[in-house]
Amino acid sequence: MTSAPVTRLLPTGGGAEPITEDLDGWTVVAGTPTMKTCVQHSSADGSMVSGYWEATPGTYRAVYTGFEFVHLLKGRVVITPDGGEPVEMTAGCAFVVEPGFTGTWEILEPVAKHFTAQNA
Repeated sequence: MTSAPVTRLLPTGGGAEPITEDLDGWTVVAGTPTMKTCVQHSSADGSMVSGYWEATPGTYRAVYTGFEFVHLLKGRVVITPDGGEPVEMTAGCAFVVEPGFTGTWEILEPVAKHFTAQNA
């Protein structure tokens, strides 16, 4: 997908080809969660991607190399940075994950989000 002046991010991926494998930097540590990622926009230089992501209950260990902006559309997740306090996010929350984050995403209810992520 290429860059356009304005790109609408559609729910459920909007026809983008879904990636159903766990993303690089995401490892299952509890339960049997699954994820689906639909990249709906890529910047011209490939440094940023945006789209739709969903996952089923379970826990992933996540390692971030770039920024991610998230708008949680549905569900409930507890994000716990290594050595830090857990933060619960629910549908409607918008937040940023900083590069260098390492910790867990415990998905308590099926989640869906729109995201914009930096490819580091």
